[in-house]
Amino acid sequence: MRPSERGRQVIVRRSANGEITDINPPEFNARTRVHEYGGGDYVVHEGAVYFSNFADQQIYCAVDGSAPQLVTTESADDRVRYADAIVDAQGGRLICVCEDHRQTGEAKNYLVSVPLAGGSNTVLVSGNDFYSSPKLSPDGSKLAWLTWRHPNMPWDGCELWTGNIDDDGSVVNQKIIGGGNHESIFQPEWSPVGDLYFVSDKSGWWNIYRLAGGAIECVVEMEAEFGAPQWGFGMSTYGFASEDKIITAFAEKGLWRLAEIDTRTKHLERIPSPFTEISYVRAAGNRALFRAGSPQQSFSIVELDLETKTTTALRRSSIALDVPGYISEAVPIEFPTENGLTAHALFYPARNRDYRGPADEKPLLLVKSHGGPTSAAVAVLSLSTQYWTTRGISVLDVNYGGSTGYGRAYRERLNGQWGLVDMDDCINGAKFLAAQGKVDGDRSAIDGGSAGGYTALCALIFRDYFKAGASYYGVSDLEALEVDTHKFESRYSRSLIGPYPERRDLYYDRSPIHFTERLSCPVIFFQGLEDLVVPPNQAEMMVEALRKKKLPVAYVAFAGEQHGFRRAENIKRALDGELYFYSKVFGFELADEVEPVLIENQVSEARP
Repeated sequence: MRPSERGRQVIVRRSANGEITDINPPEFNARTRVHEYGGGDYVVHEGAVYFSNFADQQIYCAVDGSAPQLVTTESADDRVRYADAIVDAQGGRLICVCEDHRQTGEAKNYLVSVPLAGGSNTVLVSGNDFYSSPKLSPDGSKLAWLTWRHPNMPWDGCELWTGNIDDDGSVVNQKIIGGGNHESIFQPEWSPVGDLYFVSDKSGWWNIYRLAGGAIECVVEMEAEFGAPQWGFGMSTYGFASEDKIITAFAEKGLWRLAEIDTRTKHLERIPSPFTEISYVRAAGNRALFRAGSPQQSFSIVELDLETKTTTALRRSSIALDVPGYISEAVPIEFPTENGLTAHALFYPARNRDYRGPADEKPLLLVKSHGGPTSAAVAVLSLSTQYWTTRGISVLDVNYGGSTGYGRAYRERLNGQWGLVDMDDCINGAKFLAAQGKVDGDRSAIDGGSAGGYTALCALIFRDYFKAGASYYGVSDLEALEVDTHKFESRYSRSLIGPYPERRDLYYDRSPIHFTERLSCPVIFFQGLEDLVVPPNQAEMMVEALRKKKLPVAYVAFAGEQHGFRRAENIKRALDGELYFYSKVFGFELADEVEPVLIENQVSEARP
């Protein structure tokens, strides 16, 4: 994704000699909208690149620098969408997920085939609410896939199915292999000899399993996570380097590690590396590739030499920084929270070698609540985090109960408790740091995006601890979200809150919009005007309520942005705007000049 090109997504090829080439030209944006979060945007086969184009959601093929050619013919607009494609070379076709919005009501999802030469799609598997991860066996005779139904999200429970590819290309003898309403399966994968592997959390942890001799057996049993929540398509945590060697990533206490698994002995050997976040693992022969980052390095595409176990960054998401004394590294912390439990977070102390605060003054604290809410804060160098710490503001990135990386039981702490557990964990994390004397307990703010914005608003309204906050496209009305959101998340709240409309009272009681009279501190809102996940009216209702209360409030809306900001100028504007807002709330002067935001009902002025 290139913020400097208005968030356009570009497929890039790196040749064996290191030459970098863009595949899709400037008028094409390689991004699918299936499930709105996308992923699985492209697939490569013998030099041909098949990708979904954002504007019309159709599949195009690019070969050897030529102009992309249209492959799909179902729709002239974006109502038929494709993702997660694989190439069936024997059948001369793509097999992929299709999401059809042409009928009234909820979109329909299928697995379909599309001729490589172009033409209409053919439905292969249908009848369920969602599909993902189609995978062909090495000999092309079998297809595996994942499927689930409302109200589940894929990390709640899904099913692994297989079927045989018939002579006419249809999928026959379909049967369920594993999974269910309370078992989450992740990344089915065929081994080079045709054995089916997958990740399941039926033990309470996402571990690797395989189907062997008609029975399912665990390959490696650990209190570690070899899977992740499937917010997007195309995710992978492991790959086959050979018939008997798997290269995998796994999380222990929220931090990701590398390992090699011998499939014959089931022995796992750790591979030392500096990385704390590893994803999108691929392997072949004597190398593996993945995306990785660490507290000292932003995300990069990394190559691992499987003979020497050395790593090389092939492409960085931002310039490599060598600035001693400025970078604040993530410090994992555990702290006590409600009901005698322990919660997790990453702490970034304020740091700038050129400045030191007064001896009698502790740093201001900004608590961050990640989105999802089934997601996680990661210990990777983030320049947006360093934006705050280099300006004298410490940051606490909270992995509240419900976050991933700590097992299914920790993830399920949020079931029926959204807006409670996450809110209290954020506050208890802030109190923990204040009690240790690391931050000023009287000068703390909270921000978050999407579900994290909801948590921030809950903390500001239902508790009296933070003195200011920022909501990035956050949820303020749970019932409005329930009746006005996209298909993928349209039943998500029922596990997080309760059945709807039977427990409409819970949706009301946990919606910040209904209790603005309890709010007594300033809030700034940032919103994309084309957001279909959390529509703009959520923020606008909240802003209007604060106006009526005469509380300091600011609203910054971005035309052309959706759920999450992709354009460089808007990303910068949001960071600067939030800092400017806090400078007025907490009364400090800014070291750098930033573009002001309009603060309604402003009452405070900056002091030295």
